[in-house]
Amino acid sequence: MEKWKDYNGELVNISTLSDPIVRCIEEANNQLDMAYAPYSNFFVGAAALLDNGKIYTGCNQENASYPLCICAERVALYNIGTQEKDFYIQALAITAHNPNKRLDSPCMPCGACRQVIQEFEHRQNRPITLYLTSKNSPIIRINGIESLLPVSFSKNDLL
Repeated sequence: MEKWKDYNGELVNISTLSDPIVRCIEEANNQLDMAYAPYSNFFVGAAALLDNGKIYTGCNQENASYPLCICAERVALYNIGTQEKDFYIQALAITAHNPNKRLDSPCMPCGACRQVIQEFEHRQNRPITLYLTSKNSPIIRINGIESLLPVSFSKNDLL
């Protein structure tokens, strides 16, 4: 459970968080009901809070052809990319639930999502604070994706 400490994460109590951050975490939790996960039973919800107060949400969507599945984090972030020209994402909340297994650890983004989060950080030239949890775990705050993806591929590799 304490593997998050390796990523410069810190435990946070929801009562100490600002109202917009709490709302963001709640919206991520609400997305668990919208997730479509008939194969894995791993339901994931995500919500991204912008500096203008808007929250964009996403949930995982599975497909019998597994490569066509998409994660909650990417759905939320791509929603921002299709709706906002200029944006600053303050926070990204990610949560998970498995009705067949108690999840005591926070939901960590997969490798593909880490890469996409990194790209959004590059786009806005600022880190995104991650709030990671699950139905039965504490909330972990990680300031920026770099500690989860220390050596990443970026636009700098292409220019």
